[in-house]
Amino acid sequence: MNPDLRQIRAFVTVAQLGSFTRAASLLNLSQPALTVQIRNLEEALGVRLFDRNTRMVSLTRMGRELVPALQRILRDLDAVVAEARDLAAQRHGIVRLAALPSFASGILPEIIAQFREEHPKISFVIHDVIASGVITQVREEQVDLGLTGGRIVDPEFEVLHNTQDHMHVVYPVGHPLGDMQRIDVDALTRYPLILMHPATSVRTVVDAAFLSAGRLPVVAAEATYMSTAVGMVRAGLGAAILPGSAMEVRAERTLRSRSVDDPRFTREVSLIKKAERTLPPASESFARSLMQALQTA
Repeated sequence: MNPDLRQIRAFVTVAQLGSFTRAASLLNLSQPALTVQIRNLEEALGVRLFDRNTRMVSLTRMGRELVPALQRILRDLDAVVAEARDLAAQRHGIVRLAALPSFASGILPEIIAQFREEHPKISFVIHDVIASGVITQVREEQVDLGLTGGRIVDPEFEVLHNTQDHMHVVYPVGHPLGDMQRIDVDALTRYPLILMHPATSVRTVVDAAFLSAGRLPVVAAEATYMSTAVGMVRAGLGAAILPGSAMEVRAERTLRSRSVDDPRFTREVSLIKKAERTLPPASESFARSLMQALQTA
């Protein structure tokens, strides 16, 4: 027979109070029930823990030596239980999220700030990576949630929410695109473009849109990071096609941004988690806030 926690707590309580009567009252046990707990612990350990008679109770030498170790066990257990309850109540916790760079630097910081107003002790670990990186990190459970581009049909993932992100063209003040009533595929093919890296979800959408229209873009340069693309636009190398969610489409005073007038220039964005995995309470709560924010964005 192995000791159980009720027996250990009974022993430590009697040892601290020096009385079976007071310990039984504190533990809300009858004195005979407490005596059985101590006797069972002694049998499990194979040692006598107390010397007792009608007038007094005192620890044996073995009992005195066990008290510090068993007290540590109870303190550690109580700390773990308290931490688990705090996590469940969302008083503490860490939200681990992989997100497309456009969202990680765009609307996500504001959503996190609003969430932390109600949950100030919850912290965040954000990995801003391209779509394939989001998928990998969710699959390998490096993160709890992923905000990625493209339609997700893999049964390994559960899609919590879908939204759409329309492409914008970013160009310098005075560029001919600014004088056009509509910016469509025909307009975009007239001027050099800064496109995102072929591995990105933005580039996948843009390439598919041009292919569907039977047109080819004039590619002046490619960039992995949107800030790099914006720098190239600022230098006059061309106009960039970036997602509307990107902070970069509105952060530059010398640049302008307009939506592309073609529904093919739309990226599907999905909030995902690994299928058949329970989210930590903090991540589950943030997922609800994120879904609500994406619906109104």
